[in-house]
Amino acid sequence: MFSFLKPNPIKKMKKDYFSLLEKAMHAQRSGDIKTYSMLTADAEALWLKIEALENKN
Repeated sequence: MFSFLKPNPIKKMKKDYFSLLEKAMHAQRSGDIKTYSMLTADAEALWLKIEALENKN
């Protein structure tokens, strides 16, 4: 009935995805390649979940 009041989980996941990418970029620029690769892998896993949810709808 009031579906427009429900938060959009995909929107929040995309915000988290871009935040992870930004943190990874800062880690790379500071020379912390291990953290960069871990954050990038986390972002990639989150992106796969986002795509799965978008394709489901």
